[in-house]
Amino acid sequence: MSIEIDVFGREDRDRWNQLVERSPHATPFHRYEALEVLADHSKADVHPLVGYKGQEPVGLFPVFGMYKGPVAAAFSPPPDLKISYLGPVLVNFEKLKRRKAERRHSRFVEQCLDLLDSELNPKFTLVRTSPWYDDPRPFSWNDFDVELAHTYVVDLSPGRDELLSKFSSDARRNATNEPDADVEIREGGAAAVRRIIEQVKERHDEQGESYLLSPETVSALHRELPDDALRPYVCTVDGQFAGGVVVLDDGDAVYRWQGGAKTDSNVSINDRLDWRIMTDAIDRGRSEYDLVGANNQRLCGYKAKFAPDLRTYYSIQDGTRSMNLVSGLYKQFR
Repeated sequence: MSIEIDVFGREDRDRWNQLVERSPHATPFHRYEALEVLADHSKADVHPLVGYKGQEPVGLFPVFGMYKGPVAAAFSPPPDLKISYLGPVLVNFEKLKRRKAERRHSRFVEQCLDLLDSELNPKFTLVRTSPWYDDPRPFSWNDFDVELAHTYVVDLSPGRDELLSKFSSDARRNATNEPDADVEIREGGAAAVRRIIEQVKERHDEQGESYLLSPETVSALHRELPDDALRPYVCTVDGQFAGGVVVLDDGDAVYRWQGGAKTDSNVSINDRLDWRIMTDAIDRGRSEYDLVGANNQRLCGYKAKFAPDLRTYYSIQDGTRSMNLVSGLYKQFR
């Protein structure tokens, strides 16, 4: 029996989200509400693809179609919204023997790509998978180029004391010492989301770097995602906003998505924020803290001091055309 691909509409959002919650590969950005926000703010058409073997769902693959004149491109996730990974996720694979699982997985990806070719005919395709999706070979077998990328993930299962003992000495000291100033960390609301993203944008501007994620996009995600799925943590020093981190929570893992801008404060704001996020996550029964990215050497020194594991994810792009053409097409859609 072949794999059939369906495209879910808004009326199917509850069924889609149920499958997202069942997949071991999904992130909060796979939820239908998040896909709608990302499509709206990237001016893209979202294609929520679902594969079935008979009546049994086998996978989800959200793809965003974008156009420049007659030229179409396919993205998962869409560009310039600071979403590190999205891509396909699988369901109902856990009990399958390897041969059957690989055949089903390969057929699912192949059928999704065939549908996109017929419906969208993209001249450029870029997919970045989640760190929990561990087999990109079906894309390689369909003439895509696959490159490794990395993130850091902190294992929260040992609990507070053992986790803290694994930190570097300066991370332990910065996270737990008693500063001279009045420092408070709390979860905020919509205003906190906006202030954190504005601070990150200001920091990028100071460094002459581009940062195209808007406070409006993150505010929309905060509004549309389920309660507590997007958590803005704010640190104040002597009553004044000093920094913050926007965290995502999928019920198992938490993600350090945006924030943590470097400040001139004498207080180790980001160490304290990360430790508070981790301890809160432990109290909620979460098992992992994804620091979201280990590809920038300049930032790895900070993240590595929390004793994370190095995880791999994959950047996948259409490998049938020359790199000059691919690079030029990507720049057009930024």
